[in-house]
Amino acid sequence: MPTDTSTTTPPPTTGYRALLRNREFAGLYAGFTLTVAASTLSGFALGTLVNDQTRSPFLTAVSMYGATFATVLGALTLMSVADGSRPRRTLVVLQCISLAGVAAQAIPGLPLAARFALLLLLGFFQSLGTGTRMGLLAEILPATAYAPARSLMNITSGGTAVLGYAMGAALLRWLTPQGLFATAAALTGIGLAVVATTVRERSVRLTRRPGLRRTWRTNAELFSHPGGRALLLNLWVPNGLIVGCEALFISYAPEHAGVFLAAGSAGMLLGDLAVGRFLSAAQRRRHAFALRLLLAVPYLLFAFHPHVLVAAAAVFVSGAGFAATLPLQEQLLELTPDPVRGQVQGVESAGRMTWQGIGAAIAGGLAGHLTPAIAITALAAVSVVVTVVSRPSVLRARSVRTE
Repeated sequence: MPTDTSTTTPPPTTGYRALLRNREFAGLYAGFTLTVAASTLSGFALGTLVNDQTRSPFLTAVSMYGATFATVLGALTLMSVADGSRPRRTLVVLQCISLAGVAAQAIPGLPLAARFALLLLLGFFQSLGTGTRMGLLAEILPATAYAPARSLMNITSGGTAVLGYAMGAALLRWLTPQGLFATAAALTGIGLAVVATTVRERSVRLTRRPGLRRTWRTNAELFSHPGGRALLLNLWVPNGLIVGCEALFISYAPEHAGVFLAAGSAGMLLGDLAVGRFLSAAQRRRHAFALRLLLAVPYLLFAFHPHVLVAAAAVFVSGAGFAATLPLQEQLLELTPDPVRGQVQGVESAGRMTWQGIGAAIAGGLAGHLTPAIAITALAAVSVVVTVVSRPSVLRARSVRTE
């Protein structure tokens, strides 16, 4: 897309307030926020219901986070729909499917097998929705505004998740889990209406019909390029391993796990705010490697069983390192041709969520044979190794050969 290089035209403002003055972005952002809130409430409701019926910690954990494993199925099969000729219509349809699925969870007496099937189905379609939403985001905003927009969405996602769990716990005093599902369905419906009335139709200029073959071809071209692989590796694996560290907080120090989780969330919010709002694109790129190291290095202190305040400070500092995703996502967007931006961003998001689940599973397995402190240290060390070893490939990344 040609750009105006006139010296009389000021550069576009990319502050959060300026972003929200863009009607389409505001609608997409509001719909995203409501979707996150609904997903958090429905996950809390399902986890509560499964725990009440089974008293199984494993099934309860799977019910709350199992949808992340279904996202990879969307990335591997139909993610090319994110780049269809009518992305707004696609997003609206996917939102309708999510609404139907969440509403179905509110049916009293629904068997657990059916609930888990709905959970996986919703995870699958939500991954397609994420790809479509990110493709639209890249169309609605100029490239210079993409990282601040993702920063704002990341901050909102974390804050909404925290508030959603708190709200879910409070609402359960007056509502049943089915009532929480109904509330989540209402939020999903409102988000659907907001997107439908604010976002206009756009063409992502896909020259071929989306489908399974198109998805596989684009994914194969993406993963065949060393630069694309390096970016995705750094977006997925270090983050997932550190999420595995966080998954061991309860096992490491049950009485302080809440403090650690809060510290990590606070650090993540502050990091996204500082990196996305106050650093330029060049500065974000320059500090990306340091941020990836910052994500993991503080957890090496857990090998020495530090005082709770020192450990909480380490977790807080590490949380700021999650902001490394912003420059990496920005770079991936720059290297991706317009016709497949939605699919590539969707694959990135789905892989990142899946690796968070994998990281938690690896952490649990290691902690079963080692101590939680050693497992946390080992995961952090591997994260550092992956970041350092892959750095030359990230620096050499020039193009992602997808068409």
